[in-house]
Amino acid sequence: MITKLDHLIISVNDITEAEKKFTSLFGIDPVWRGEHSGLGTVNCIFNFKNTYLELLAAKGEGLGADLVKKTIAEKGEGLTGLVLGVDDIHDAKKRIIDKGFESRNISEGEGKDFDNGESRKWNNLFLPRELTRGMFSFLIQHTKGKLPEIDNFPDSSINKLDHVVVNTNDPEGFIEIYRDVYGLRLALDQTVEKWGGRMLFFRVNKTTIEVIARKNDDEIEDTLWGLAWEVESLEKTHQRLAGNGFEISDIKEGRKPNTLVSTVKSDTFGIPTLLIQHLPS
Repeated sequence: MITKLDHLIISVNDITEAEKKFTSLFGIDPVWRGEHSGLGTVNCIFNFKNTYLELLAAKGEGLGADLVKKTIAEKGEGLTGLVLGVDDIHDAKKRIIDKGFESRNISEGEGKDFDNGESRKWNNLFLPRELTRGMFSFLIQHTKGKLPEIDNFPDSSINKLDHVVVNTNDPEGFIEIYRDVYGLRLALDQTVEKWGGRMLFFRVNKTTIEVIARKNDDEIEDTLWGLAWEVESLEKTHQRLAGNGFEISDIKEGRKPNTLVSTVKSDTFGIPTLLIQHLPS
């Protein structure tokens, strides 16, 4: 059912200031600056090899503006949404119903680019809490237009989402939703005795949803936590970011064999951010 991690959403107060910060972080320019008519939001999009990231800010009134304002008021600026892509949203709705969940109506969305006037259209299916479990997530099928792609990423840039980290206190329920309902491949299910929890890896479109599971007696909840980005040359990326004024940790070997990692410690809008380079084996 789910064919890709379509995009991530970051809620911000000032779209212009956020664009500057993330352009400096990623080392690439955004491919889209626009608005959602009727939703009261403006956005700025960075496109990568396997997904895109959307900065979202309120401007005016609407459901989108309400979401951004509520999120920032409760949690501050930062990682807000995980959007999952499907090839046929009507089939996806039927599957959700067949699996015993309620489904909302499919809605249409449209965005226009400020710079060139181009538009894109898509269909959304917003999901019940029984599936989202407190995390803002919905399904999307793009129907008209596409984002510009970057042909050549500089060696010092961020070019790909390696993984997104989600926290949960109900790993079995998470598996039932993401594997059994959404159809994602569960590539790893591992107990980590060191901190008494589990790690789940779901693979989709050359990225990973990494789930950190610690059971407790609280209400069942899934929350977005952090991002890991792939780079071609960590040394060049490290030099560029340090030169741009970012606080960044020293490069070291990663937990995964044949990787180098470094953590960006400033100007990430509160999002834990890891950089990773995969070395030839």
